[in-house]
Amino acid sequence: MIQVLQQPRSSEDKVTVYYDRTWEQFKHIQKGLEGSPGVRLSFYEGVVELFMPGQSHEIFKKIIASLLEVFFLHWSIKVVPTGAVTQEQEGIASAQADESYCFGNAKPIPDLSIEVIFTSGSATKLKRYQALGVPEVWFWEDGLFTLYRLGDNGYTRIYKSQISELAALDFDLLTQCVLVGETDWLEAVLMFKAALSQS
Repeated sequence: MIQVLQQPRSSEDKVTVYYDRTWEQFKHIQKGLEGSPGVRLSFYEGVVELFMPGQSHEIFKKIIASLLEVFFLHWSIKVVPTGAVTQEQEGIASAQADESYCFGNAKPIPDLSIEVIFTSGSATKLKRYQALGVPEVWFWEDGLFTLYRLGDNGYTRIYKSQISELAALDFDLLTQCVLVGETDWLEAVLMFKAALSQS
């Protein structure tokens, strides 16, 4: 009998880490957790991370997604929102971003992955995304966005998205609206829409 994990009602993230696991062991864990809502799994270099997001994490994830979708609609950007879809390189790495997007058409590995960081380090996540070959990764941590672009020598910190469809995205405005959205989602979206209409 498979026990289904319930998503915690806690405001804090829950993270469990298993070391020295093979890819095959990871796939068994993944199969055993099928149908468990709110549970995310990742694998890289023998480390399996089981992550259950708390309320604050989910609030920030949703407000970032809402604002980006307003941006996509405003500029009529063709995008495939792939959310927390599992991104994998067989035998090497597996991850589920908080939000992910493919520009143009759907792809096995998205063009952009976004992570909200409360309890687990961005450096480890960045290595995992590099193994997957994700072109651009954004982290939301401590009230700020940190952006990385994948090049020949790994990720480089950038201060503006290198994705052509996002060239007009103002990260100061986006950051301000995400912070407003923590307590007032509607106000944040209306504020963002108003600013875009003036651009």
